[in-house]
Amino acid sequence: MTYCVAMSLDAGMIFASDSRTNAGVDQIARFSKMRAFARDGDRVIVMLSSGNLSITQSAVNLVEQRARTDNELSLWNAESMFDVARLIGDSLREVKSRDGPYLLQNNIDSSANFIVGGQIRGEPPRLFDVYSEGNFIEATPETCYFQIGESKYGKPVIDRVVNRGTSLLDATQCTIVSFDSTMRSNISVGLPIDLLVYQADSLKVTLRRRIEESDGYFQLVHTQWGEGLRRVFAQLPDPDWL
Repeated sequence: MTYCVAMSLDAGMIFASDSRTNAGVDQIARFSKMRAFARDGDRVIVMLSSGNLSITQSAVNLVEQRARTDNELSLWNAESMFDVARLIGDSLREVKSRDGPYLLQNNIDSSANFIVGGQIRGEPPRLFDVYSEGNFIEATPETCYFQIGESKYGKPVIDRVVNRGTSLLDATQCTIVSFDSTMRSNISVGLPIDLLVYQADSLKVTLRRRIEESDGYFQLVHTQWGEGLRRVFAQLPDPDWL
């Protein structure tokens, strides 16, 4: 399993993904689920993936292969993020059409999802959720973030904290808490976390960081968030009907 989240804010965008894959309790491995494509002054495109690893890797490789040619739509010549989302959806369909039936014969789930977002010069930052079938939806001011993978544990804190006007700093802190909450409740999601921050209209990556177990800030958030929850819980009034 995995957990990925991306936010589209007035100030910019946040992308984060864990790096754990597992096929049972004794088969744990690390694979980055984030790909970033940037050309300063022109475009920043970030992809997050979840689901069947062979399907997502093949789809990403197909997208990258097409990016090396000039005679068809690619990441480097797309004129809008909508075109980029369509490109990824088409690549996902192609891979699933080729490999899906063979996986199904062996009862292997071939589902996969992508979050893709960023900014291309001439249009505002945009964020898309690409479904396993290749279709997609776009983030709106009312729904400014997407999650894929093991999303339920990290969702409540985002719902309480994040809106379009949230600063990049606050959104980054909330993202870290969201991952900590997810990892606390689901061992299939784990460190390291790949984090990318993009400031709107900068057309360059603002910050990219891999958060490991030894990261001091992550450990501080982990400790203070847990202690803070216990402290607030202890301060809650007793119900008058008991």
